[in-house]
Amino acid sequence: MTAPVRTAGGRGRGFVDRAVRLGRSGAALAVCALAGCAGSPILPGPSETAVTGSIAPAAVEPATGMATGDFGAFVAHLWPEAQARGISRATFDAAFAGVRPDPRIIALTRRQAEFVRPAGDYLAKAVTAARLERGAEVAAEYASTLNTIAATYGVDRAAIVGVWGMETNFGSNFGKNYVIRALATLAFERYRGDYFKRELLVALQILQERHIAVGDMQGSWAGAMGQTQFMPTSFMVYAVDYDRDGRRDIWRSVPDALASTANYLKKHGWITGLPWGFEVVLPPGPTAEGTKHSFAAWAAAGARRADGKAFPAHGEASVLRPAGAGGPAFLVTRNFFVIKRYNNSTSYALGVAHLGDRIYGGPPVQAAWPTAPLTTGSIR
Repeated sequence: MTAPVRTAGGRGRGFVDRAVRLGRSGAALAVCALAGCAGSPILPGPSETAVTGSIAPAAVEPATGMATGDFGAFVAHLWPEAQARGISRATFDAAFAGVRPDPRIIALTRRQAEFVRPAGDYLAKAVTAARLERGAEVAAEYASTLNTIAATYGVDRAAIVGVWGMETNFGSNFGKNYVIRALATLAFERYRGDYFKRELLVALQILQERHIAVGDMQGSWAGAMGQTQFMPTSFMVYAVDYDRDGRRDIWRSVPDALASTANYLKKHGWITGLPWGFEVVLPPGPTAEGTKHSFAAWAAAGARRADGKAFPAHGEASVLRPAGAGGPAFLVTRNFFVIKRYNNSTSYALGVAHLGDRIYGGPPVQAAWPTAPLTTGSIR
């Protein structure tokens, strides 16, 4: 068996907070990743923006340049497409009652600021003592449900809980924006072309099928919904009625939300029984990041787990150095990249994975994190 090849220049990936990739047209989108699309910018979840909305209409600020009449025409032109999808006039009118564009959302789409958060800082904010305490509480409260879901879908319960915690702090903050208003605002502005118009039409279908009432359809400013933040198209494809009450309720039904997340991860290639990865101590000398080898090959080359445990008997992994050669190193498997399908951000995926591990008794990262941020040239 060939030992891992070591080469010079194994500089790690830079971490960019998903909230700050708003204007990057070539990056992948957190909420769009849920819908399976590519090439869109990453948008923040509810915990990463102070923007809120409500079902009640708010005054449209003149500075936005949005004309109420134009929005009315937009809604009117939307009706035939909605009708063709089986949406009734009653559902359509109830969904748009009192809705006007939200200038706060438009302001967010026009904000192009970007920054780099050091990997250690990002993880420290993702895996706090308070979040770990709350995570342990909900993991115990829903232990039976989580165990059954994990067995049904073959997905590690820690990954499911990690997504739940990262997305909405275990259901405590899944957004205060009325989803129809948020999506209609973005669609009216043709932000990202027709993407949000398509999501808006699917959101109307969700209302038509009575999975959620108009007054309860709350989510992020970009339209991501429920306890684990699905975009409407992802809801239609991956959400499940786990509690069998006739509705796929990712807002109020914890079993539905958690099973839907497990279903999403499984459908995107989660390998049952394979860990996402773990922190490692590598032998001296540079190691090529991203090079994939079997666990046996890594062990033969002198790598060892930071927690002192044995390597898995089967599987393969590659090196990840999120803070560069001077920081912690991880061996990550395919399941780590499945988590990235939920949100195409390495920092996010590491946050989900580490949070889930810690909730179930895993150790903190052993190696020290560098205090200096990576240069913008290292951002991926």
